[in-house]
Amino acid sequence: MSSKRIIYLPLGGAGEIGMNCYVYGYGAPDKERLIVVDLGVTFPDMDGTPGVDLIMPDITWLKDRRGQIDAIFITHAHEDHIGAVGHLWESLGAPIYARAFTANLARRKMDEHGYGPETVRTVSAWPETVAAGPFTVGFLPISHSIPESSALVIDVAGERLIHTGDFKLDPQPVVGEAFDPDLWAEVSKPGVKALICDSTNVFSPAPGRSEATLSQPIEALVADAKALVVATTFASNVARLKTLAEAGDRAGRSICLLGRAMRRMIEAAVETGVLTGFPKVIAPEDVGSLPRENVMLIVTGSQGERRAASAQLSRGKYNGITLKEGDLFLFSSKTIPGNEKEVIRIMNNLSEMGVDVVDDSGGLYHVSGHANRPDLEQLQDIVNPQIVVPMHGEHRHLREHTRLAQKKGRAGVLAVNGTMVDLSGNAPTVAGFVETGRTYLDGSVQIGALDGIVRDRIRMALNGHVIVTVILDEEDEPLGDPWCDMMGLAEVGRSHVPLTDILEEDLSQFMGRAGEKTLRDDDKLEEGLKRLVRNSCLNEIGKKPEVTVVISRLA
Repeated sequence: MSSKRIIYLPLGGAGEIGMNCYVYGYGAPDKERLIVVDLGVTFPDMDGTPGVDLIMPDITWLKDRRGQIDAIFITHAHEDHIGAVGHLWESLGAPIYARAFTANLARRKMDEHGYGPETVRTVSAWPETVAAGPFTVGFLPISHSIPESSALVIDVAGERLIHTGDFKLDPQPVVGEAFDPDLWAEVSKPGVKALICDSTNVFSPAPGRSEATLSQPIEALVADAKALVVATTFASNVARLKTLAEAGDRAGRSICLLGRAMRRMIEAAVETGVLTGFPKVIAPEDVGSLPRENVMLIVTGSQGERRAASAQLSRGKYNGITLKEGDLFLFSSKTIPGNEKEVIRIMNNLSEMGVDVVDDSGGLYHVSGHANRPDLEQLQDIVNPQIVVPMHGEHRHLREHTRLAQKKGRAGVLAVNGTMVDLSGNAPTVAGFVETGRTYLDGSVQIGALDGIVRDRIRMALNGHVIVTVILDEEDEPLGDPWCDMMGLAEVGRSHVPLTDILEEDLSQFMGRAGEKTLRDDDKLEEGLKRLVRNSCLNEIGKKPEVTVVISRLA
């Protein structure tokens, strides 16, 4: 029996939706040659990660094995698959491979971090392959809500693995390649050891709908509108952008794109030849010179992002454009769980302005980019893998997808982030567990989720903050009274006296009572002052704030 093994290890994207990062390896245990599939991000929220800019997978395990990494493969250009390439590449150092559209966007991200274009290598669709250590990898086209999405055909040690990436089975995707069942059957004919498969819509019972089904209802909606029309969708959904723009163009409207991410996607799609025939667009400064009924805006911010065009329009003016009563605002998108509050806030702001808001509650103006349950079954039947490994989904999605595979007579394994799976035998086995977590981009610095920085920020947000300053002379005697500065706390409490006055009086009394041992020991003095401030605040305002004590000693 060979001492070498084939391993699969998710570091992000398994047990959650977003922040995708997967590792495949082959070799003796802990000496495997490795390839990485996707380096994605997820996005922060003010409740759990205030002030954080991006959230990325913790790749410490990979950093420790940098010399074993032969390549990085990016399946498609959604931020949850490509968003961390510029931030994390220096720690990995391996060449990045992607198809033309994805490579175009990856190079832009690498350029922002000072890396040259040679770090990203363009690969054509199957049957072209890339040799990376013991692996041979090809990009197998599959439809999704962004152009040139691809599964990866991974051949290693005489076995074939297929990593689907994100996908749907769309015969008419409008932009990009249609799903080709014959091609997939041909690729699967030699036998597929494992299908590592998207699980997002495993609970959706009806077959997925084609992107092409949206054209008629969107055109009808835009044609019937009497004033300005605004539509928002995911900036990366180039097919939807084209459908929306063509609907506006056919209704005799000039099209204006608002949002840098959206313009960047269109530019990349045109440059790489995946998008043709996109209607002519006008600049934002030209909108005001045209009758409102002759203009359509296509804008970023479908998920309620505060700085995106949708949110800014809902708060007043953006790029000199103001919405008015009677305008129409279409959300041609699904709200990602967790973003509901922000999206509803925008909708209510628009409603207060008299704007008519249309969402996708009726199912007419959006289709998912992910395969529903019958589509997952269909792909399994085409590929006929020995093993199914669910990925890209929350724990409940992975569990249900594992059950689905087992119901169809295939071995299934539930592997959340950090679960190392050995795919070498006739059935998958858990070979061990790796510590995983999150890395935060906080301003321009990467910090660990467990470093305590965000935890302290949350505590300050919840409890407020008091800074106490004490000055001691050469003989360890207080020089004047302590004073305090407060942030995020009520100014007056139960006693109807300014809280600072109460705290400073209590602090002064404490310093007057403190013995020589306490006054000479900074740690004891700090501990006593902190306890006093917290207790006094609790009595006065019912809060125990974070406290910082600054002790200055005169030489």
